[in-house]
Amino acid sequence: MRELLRTNDPSIIAFATALLDGEDIECFVLDENISVLEGSIGILPRRMMVATDDLDAARDVMVDNGIAVSA
Repeated sequence: MRELLRTNDPSIIAFATALLDGEDIECFVLDENISVLEGSIGILPRRMMVATDDLDAARDVMVDNGIAVSA
């Protein structure tokens, strides 16, 4: 799996997940429950991962919808 994006904004994670679901690209969000450790202040980013084979297609979907992706 490769990192597609990293963000502190849960709405971006939700939007990106919906976009990828629409394209039949599976994703997995890491650090989603880290708020327990950080006290829900949102300083630690969540990482969205996709399969290596789907990375280029997933990046295209994100860029087409104005979502910044990881390098």
